Amino acid sequence: MAQKLLNIKKQKLQPDKVKILVIEDELSVRLGVSCTLEGVGYKVKTADGGIEGIRLFEKEFFDIVVTDLRLPGADGIEVLKSVKNISPDTGVLIITAFADVKTAVEAMKEGAYDYISKPFDPAELLIVIDRFVKHRGLELENISLKEQVRERKQFEHIIGTSPVMQTIFNTIEIVAKTDSSVMIYGESGTGKELVANAIHNLSPRKDKPFIKINCAAIPETLLESELFGHEKGAFTGAVQRRKGKFEAADSGTIFFDEIGDMPLNLQAKLLRVLETHNFERLGGNEMLTVDIRTIYATRKNLKDEIKAGNSREDLYYRINVLPVTLPPLHERKEDIPLLAEHFIKIFGKKTGKPNLTVSPATMEKLLAYGYPGNVRELKHAIEMVVTLCRGNVIESCCLPPEIRGIEIKYVPLICDNLPLSERVRMFEREVIAHVLEETAGKKKEAAKILRISRETLWRKLKEHGFPVSPSDLED
Repeated sequence: MAQKLLNIKKQKLQPDKVKILVIEDELSVRLGVSCTLEGVGYKVKTADGGIEGIRLFEKEFFDIVVTDLRLPGADGIEVLKSVKNISPDTGVLIITAFADVKTAVEAMKEGAYDYISKPFDPAELLIVIDRFVKHRGLELENISLKEQVRERKQFEHIIGTSPVMQTIFNTIEIVAKTDSSVMIYGESGTGKELVANAIHNLSPRKDKPFIKINCAAIPETLLESELFGHEKGAFTGAVQRRKGKFEAADSGTIFFDEIGDMPLNLQAKLLRVLETHNFERLGGNEMLTVDIRTIYATRKNLKDEIKAGNSREDLYYRINVLPVTLPPLHERKEDIPLLAEHFIKIFGKKTGKPNLTVSPATMEKLLAYGYPGNVRELKHAIEMVVTLCRGNVIESCCLPPEIRGIEIKYVPLICDNLPLSERVRMFEREVIAHVLEETAGKKKEAAKILRISRETLWRKLKEHGFPVSPSDLED
């Protein structure tokens, strides 16, 4: 049974495959609900009492259980507890008389998805059921995406579910299998070194050396020795023979970070090695031969550097074989929540704060900021807020000044590739978050401003992932 449930949970929830159990002792209501649900394509089974319903659920998995609160044998609360004990992910909808609304609210504290009062319009029932199906579908998609991220361990900490990052992941998998040179373009902080790591880890050379050299961090006078090595006495201070990066990387991969900062005279020597696979140590006469795969990264536009006389055109065409361009973070803002969650887990574990969550106001500011430092800047910002946060919820007051000072009007909708329905959902979330910030999280006042009932606001808060409690419905 447990394995069967696990397999079902891994499947994407399709409305036409949703199975619903209706538990109702009144024949007319039971038949009415059953006919309504079957009429729109749901698969329905019924039971006329709580005990029968529980026994049926123990034998067969259902995505949703619709149960009356007052039942013979075992009441709706007992049904709810039994269902949640067997399958926590099954949605339970309580049908109740108006006088039992308070009990229905208590049922929601026990894990019921929602309740509906008799007499009810069949359309109202369908709306609630449809909302759960969509909500559960999004949860399953989220679980699937997280599993995909976990499965891509070779990608280390490259996080993203946006279309542009999925293209990057696919490109990495393709170029990793070749032995051709890869050029990684991207602003500072976009993760160029992580991509280089991933390409090597997925390549046939993954068990061979992976040598890195930062062309911008090593003085020009030392860079040649770093690359080619030197013999004893080759220059002042060369007291013994030393292998260079090329020799150390033999049979493996060498990564030239910030290749655009390599001096012109060394570019010519690099080109020679790439074409012949041969070189000599400084001060030596022995010709060494290496078998290496090369990866490069730069924050600069190399064509502009060529025009400016800072880069060799022949080297550019030699190394720019398989280009990979990483987008700045402001062009993939839909990845910010996932990145933030990833960094919160990392720093939360380090600081002994494993249960941290982000308040809506904080997330709105994180989404609104431009991140000139890209993912690296977001990572450092999260490290700061996790360190300073005293409770379990990260509030915007803990953010760095440049992010905290962002004025939230209405964040322009992102993800141009999304359908209209998803953009509307995102806009609704932004409006709710904005009003909650204005009312300091007071749900009753927020509902008045939004001109909706507290019940409707409560449901929308749940739908959009805001922290809620059934007590928000009570006076």
